[in-house]
Amino acid sequence: MIALTSGGLGMLWRLALFTPVDESTPATWPNVLVMLVAGLPCAWALWQCLRGPLAGPAPERDRAVRWLRIALYVAAAYGLISPLMSGWIGGTILGAVVMVPLAALFPSVLGSSLRHAGQVRVMGFLSYGGVIAYLVLGLGGLRVADWLALICAGAALLWTILILRAQREDGRWTRSTVRYGIAGLVLPFVSTPVAAVLGDLGTVYADATAALGVLSTIWLARSAHELAGPTESAGTVAGVEQTVIQP
Repeated sequence: MIALTSGGLGMLWRLALFTPVDESTPATWPNVLVMLVAGLPCAWALWQCLRGPLAGPAPERDRAVRWLRIALYVAAAYGLISPLMSGWIGGTILGAVVMVPLAALFPSVLGSSLRHAGQVRVMGFLSYGGVIAYLVLGLGGLRVADWLALICAGAALLWTILILRAQREDGRWTRSTVRYGIAGLVLPFVSTPVAAVLGDLGTVYADATAALGVLSTIWLARSAHELAGPTESAGTVAGVEQTVIQP
């Protein structure tokens, strides 16, 4: 209502989309409604990150699990603030940096649920470490072949698929958490062309589509929560998901 009466979308745009404001976008009911709807996934992601594990007797946790939970929370925290760093190359580098510990720790925690854990760990280092090297060398003025970025992106995609498959077979994570991870993995392939089409209708529609990227942040936060959840609520029993943790 304030946006409509004031004729400006700046405040609502920043609160809902966390992207640079397009001053040419008019303050109309459709544009305001799009931003309000786009803000819902961000609000849901914030709730998922801040609510913490369920109360109850926590399972025994070794050092690798404790460090993985910390790394997951750090990566989820970056996911929440990353829209504020849109367009800044340093933010992209930081996003890869926070994923490197996950590449190291996930295979150890997943154990027998993850096949070829050593190769998966190397793949994770190749993907996120390669992105860091590619961007840093580019900032240093060194020309880096574009195919390196494609290799890193392919390795990151395959690494995430293998981690999600191992999570699904592990008893500590619910099906809902794995589905958030799958949705976050698939979304860029859908949202990118959709955003390109909607961009012709206005920047607000393209930015609203990008807001769904918080699904990966929800996966990270829930993965950390459920590692410390009550023993009787973590994962599946005899292939049937427990229902005490709400999606």
